[in-house]
Amino acid sequence: MQLLNILHKMKTRNNKKYKLIQSLFALFLSLFIISLAVKLTLLFKPLYYFDIDYLNIEKLSGFTKEEIIKNYNYVINYLLIPKMQEFTLPSLPYSEVGEIHFKEVKNIFISFDILLIISLIISTFGLWTSVKLKDFNILRKTSITLIVLPLGLMTAFLINFDVSFVIFHKIFFPNGNWQFDPDFDPIINILPQEFFFHAQY
Repeated sequence: MQLLNILHKMKTRNNKKYKLIQSLFALFLSLFIISLAVKLTLLFKPLYYFDIDYLNIEKLSGFTKEEIIKNYNYVINYLLIPKMQEFTLPSLPYSEVGEIHFKEVKNIFISFDILLIISLIISTFGLWTSVKLKDFNILRKTSITLIVLPLGLMTAFLINFDVSFVIFHKIFFPNGNWQFDPDFDPIINILPQEFFFHAQY
């Protein structure tokens, strides 16, 4: 391929553009791995099932375990299945603000899906060129990114999870509709912050 030949010439000349391209490949590979991790975490429902007992969610929320699981499963399916456009919890009441919030969360995960596909294509091409050029610097840069970035986030959440949790939501939901009133959106009672802390790690 002509592009491969161009990259090979850049490599032999120790070209700055080649290093930049390799860094971009590493960035997209990192984004793919992070996006995939987020997707797999959502799909791994047993973590939440464990936390129902571990965090005593049944007692704290006042709902039965069966009801909690049914509504949680619905939320996850709603977030992950693009065709599910209408938000209708099986048995818990919810407000218009709550419905809007979950629609916004769904849009974020749709963006994650798009990022997952794009980063997969670009990083696959990057890995292919690395094999052809016998230059695996992309893996070293990706490893560094995947260590530094999560470590930084973990440190922030460990220092003060509550503050970090609030900042995260203010960034992604600036309209403030993530602050649920339990009287109108009791689903917040089955989604304690401690669960998100466990999901993060």
